[in-house]
Amino acid sequence: MGKRTGVAELPLHGGHAPRWLFARMVRLSRALVEVIAREFGPEEFLRRLADPYWFQAFGCVLGFDWHSSGLTTTVCGALKEALRPLAKDIGIFVCGGKARASRRTPQEIEDWLEACALPGSFKRLTHHSRLVAKVDNTALQDGYQLYHHSFFFTKSGAWAVVQQGMNQSNSYARRYHWLGERVKSFVNEPHTGIAAQKIEKEVLNLVAKESAEVRSSILALSKEKPDTILKEIAKAKKLILHKRHEITENDLEPRGLKKVLLKTYELKPKNFEEMLALEGLGPKNLRALTLISELIYDVSASRKDPARFSFAHGGKDGHPYPVNKPVYDQSIAYLEEMLNQARLEYSEKAKAFRRLHRLF
Repeated sequence: MGKRTGVAELPLHGGHAPRWLFARMVRLSRALVEVIAREFGPEEFLRRLADPYWFQAFGCVLGFDWHSSGLTTTVCGALKEALRPLAKDIGIFVCGGKARASRRTPQEIEDWLEACALPGSFKRLTHHSRLVAKVDNTALQDGYQLYHHSFFFTKSGAWAVVQQGMNQSNSYARRYHWLGERVKSFVNEPHTGIAAQKIEKEVLNLVAKESAEVRSSILALSKEKPDTILKEIAKAKKLILHKRHEITENDLEPRGLKKVLLKTYELKPKNFEEMLALEGLGPKNLRALTLISELIYDVSASRKDPARFSFAHGGKDGHPYPVNKPVYDQSIAYLEEMLNQARLEYSEKAKAFRRLHRLF
């Protein structure tokens, strides 16, 4: 599947970046991205976005607090504003954002396709955007509700996603990185990597390779008559189940399940990806189908948190996981080179270099 890049887990900080800081972030990010795109091509910039080490270092260079959840939304917002006037020239388009802006992503993609007369086949990008969000909100149930989704794409059709979810119980945010060229399947180890500061204990990961049999079982269930499945659910409520499952009646028969089952029975999705994309199939319904498929088919879904990288706190001492120093140093060296080439005043460059060197 290639090198993992990932997800970072960060403490939630409220408020907004000061306008004076945001304006400088826009200017500096524009200069850096322009150098990268002209020197190495726009696709290389997307590859960098998919690397959490580089993304964190980039945010630090721009002047934002490196361990804050606000880094994600502010950096992506600065990039969107910075690249809008250059988009047609350098061929990098930024869509979506935080809260309501995230829901406008498909329309913004279509607007750019029309404005730049890009091929009709690029409309698949709107599907990719929706499916990426569905995976991290429904197929990967780690306790983090998505509230930020930024979709980046180029004139060649390459794409990347940076999105973030919030955990209400522990006040942390988790960031998810995707890179289109490395996605072999949206439902089997699709992330270019997942990493976080805190490993969650209660996770249902249906996109893990260990969950392949469960995905097949759920797909088989979806083609059964709804009444057949609902009868199995009624039986399950009377069983004494394995302790690994904390099951309630709400888990086994959530609101709207029958409607979803009717839809899947009528449409007969060809694969799990097609099923996941169905409107109305939410986390609770998918969890119920997972539990029933495990009981009927004697299969087991992955319940391991795929997060693997500590960045926000304590990574330098190796707990819970060590920082990948060679990759991190490479990211910093790359940004130093870009800063040297960027058309910026000496004072702005000097400040950016100082911020970057604090990461050593």
